[in-house]
Amino acid sequence: MAGLIALLPDLVCVVCGTTYPVTSLTWRCRCGGVLDVTAFGPHLDVAALPDGPTSMWRYADVLPVPLDTRVSLGEGLTPLVVSSAHEDVWLKCDFLMPTASFKDRGAAVLATTAKRLGVNQAIVDSSGNAGTAAAAYFARAGIPVQVLVPAATSPGKLAQMYAHGANVVLVDGDRAATAAAALDAAERPGVLYASHVYHPYFVHGVKTYGYEIWEQLGRWLPDVVMVPVGNGTLVLGCALAFAELYAQGLIDRAPRIVAVQSSSCAPLAQAWAAGLDEVTAVPTRPTIAEGIAITAPPRGPQILAAIRGSGGTIVTVDDDQVLQAQTDLAAQGLFVEPTSAVCYAAVEHARTAGAPRDPDDEALEALRTGEVVVPLCGSGLKTGKAPQHVGT
Repeated sequence: MAGLIALLPDLVCVVCGTTYPVTSLTWRCRCGGVLDVTAFGPHLDVAALPDGPTSMWRYADVLPVPLDTRVSLGEGLTPLVVSSAHEDVWLKCDFLMPTASFKDRGAAVLATTAKRLGVNQAIVDSSGNAGTAAAAYFARAGIPVQVLVPAATSPGKLAQMYAHGANVVLVDGDRAATAAAALDAAERPGVLYASHVYHPYFVHGVKTYGYEIWEQLGRWLPDVVMVPVGNGTLVLGCALAFAELYAQGLIDRAPRIVAVQSSSCAPLAQAWAAGLDEVTAVPTRPTIAEGIAITAPPRGPQILAAIRGSGGTIVTVDDDQVLQAQTDLAAQGLFVEPTSAVCYAAVEHARTAGAPRDPDDEALEALRTGEVVVPLCGSGLKTGKAPQHVGT
């Protein structure tokens, strides 16, 4: 076992460069910086893909931990379907994952890592979906997990967590208050803080989303990949996947990443509009897009750099646009939660006849006229609220 653990790549601070062994369960540098995974030379065996698992573990060559069938639930390789409203827009159905959200990608990697390390206790904070994913995968790994969530978390998501046996702690206040409570609890010795924000192994699980798009589209990538952004794990996962594919000579260009925030909680969009490299916290305002209502994302500078490096942009949508997008998707047979409708709302807005045009904004022009992939990240059953036109 010691030899197997030694093969797991270490963690490195993005600020000061200090390295920590993954066995230390360190989740943040002593200097306060966030951690990434040290380079481990991922190289995809393309020839082996046709015979690989029908899950995200077909990309095990580029993951920091190998497949453990005792933990995996067959996550990944979700359908990529063409929108019935736009023939050049593909919808990636990650709401069909085992716990009904894309967070399963990262949770599967973290739970697999925890089992290999012999972890006996894990803790995670979430607005909902990361908590349900952690509850399921750590239960399967046989590791007790405590999940901290805002008291106002959707009942459907809470029901999932309780069903999997998680120790659910309801925190008074918003998502920021929940994160603060988790940071205090995560300091306990011997506890793995299985944070989708702080533990970089999570992002490596999420990057399989980008690899899947590449393979499912015939080993090429579209002009634009849309991403809902709160804490930014899907942005960073996509950017990582595209960078690795390019480094391996498997693509000759990366798509633009167009990130979408709720206009009620848009710290990244505000920083972007001001041309900043850092993010300033914004006041909390209610929004139906609860999954991306993050007032101060810890990896804000990395998120902005990833989007900027792709030639992308950040846009916002309001709750009315999100509700309409949720209704439009349901009419196409796709029932997703409001947070998962924000990207489709942005596509619809960009392609509306009356939408402002700026030929000099290449990212928005690509969104309006190019080939686009839209993620559908979480099931509508998680919130229990039907789109406007669905009958009783």
